[in-house]
Parts: sequence; structure tokens; C-alpha cells
Amino acid sequence: MSPFLARLRAKIGNDLIMLPSVNGCVFDQAGRVLMAKHGDVGLWATPGGGVDPGERPEDAVVRELREELAIEVEVRGLIGVFGGPEYHTVYPNGHEVAYVIAMYACTLASGTPTPDGEEITDYKWVAEHEVGGLTTTAWTPGALPDAFTWWREHAG
Repeated sequence: MSPFLARLRAKIGNDLIMLPSVNGCVFDQAGRVLMAKHGDVGLWATPGGGVDPGERPEDAVVRELREELAIEVEVRGLIGVFGGPEYHTVYPNGHEVAYVIAMYACTLASGTPTPDGEEITDYKWVAEHEVGGLTTTAWTPGALPDAFTWWREHAG
């Protein structure tokens, strides 16, 4: 949790927060996407997190992937912006969040994914047809098809 969000939580407790966030769909040369197992909920999703005050979303996605998986990424483009009921989460600690996620297509610039052991506990490269075999966040099945479509159209 960022210092900004921690200060906000100290003031409002577990009440609902609308949180601008980013998500990095990191694709490899085979067109697989990097999926991360999120430690707090035990579910698979593409990695990402909140945008800090004054931070550009593109910079936030680079920072989040560096923090969570120790990788450097190149942002290739905006896939889309997602929100709605399936982006509403109540965490095990009681914190309630409604995310609006800017999803970015990325490539791995350097590093080998190494989960931080807290936010991210595992990772795997997944082809589109394999996503359904994972236990994912509620929003993943609605957003990832757009990511794979974007990649097929822009990967060249």
C-alpha cells in the first residue's frame, strides 16, 4: 500500500475508495501474457496497482511491475480503461475498493520475473486459451480478451 493510500485509510477506515489504477499486460514473443498470483486474495491477474498522486499512469505501470516482479517493461500502448461492478473488491482486511483500471500492453525490456513474495507470490506465462484454467479475479475474464486482441493487432 502506498503512503498516500495508507494515510487515506487511516482517515476513512475500510470505507469504499474509488481508486485509479494501472495494469500491465506484458506479452512475450509467443503472444503469451504474464499472469501474477496476488498474495492477498490468492487469485491470478495481470500485475498492476494504484496510481500515486501526481504520477502519470504510464509511469505507474512501469513502477508497479518493477516493485512487484523486479522487471523493467516497455509500454507499447493503452489497451483500454475498465471499471464496473466486477472491479469492486473487498479485501480480507476489510478494505473496500472500486478500481478504474487503465490497462497497458507492455513488453519485457529486462529482468526475469521475480515475485516480491507479498503482493505477488507466483507468476506464469499464459496463452489466451489457458486463461480459463486459472482461478482469476472477477474482472480478468472480461478484460483479457481485449488485451489479446490489442496484441494481435499491434504486435508487429
